[in-house]
Amino acid sequence: MVKHIVMWRLRDSASKAADAARIKVLLEGLSGRIPGLLKIEVGANFIADPNAADVVLYSEFTDAAALAVYQAHPLHLEVVPQVKALAVERRSADYLI
Repeated sequence: MVKHIVMWRLRDSASKAADAARIKVLLEGLSGRIPGLLKIEVGANFIADPNAADVVLYSEFTDAAALAVYQAHPLHLEVVPQVKALAVERRSADYLI
C-alpha cells in the first residue's frame, strides 16, 4: 500500500476558508472514481500557527502503480489547476507500508 500526503498553504484572502472547503470538495469528489484509490480525505487547518499548512490531503493507494494512474488520470488533472490557483505552496510525501 502507498500513502500519499499533500499539504498546501493558500493565498491570504477573505475567502481562505471557502477556498479550503472548495479544495476538499474537489479532491474528495475523486473518491470511488479512480482505480486503485482506496481512501481520500481532505482537512482544513483550524489552529492559527504560522508554520501550519492550510489544507492537507491524506490518501491511500493499492500500490505505486495506482498512485501513478491517479496522478495521470483525467479527473485528477481537472482538479490540479483549480487547486494550484488557490495555493502558494505545496509539499508532498509518498511512502510504502
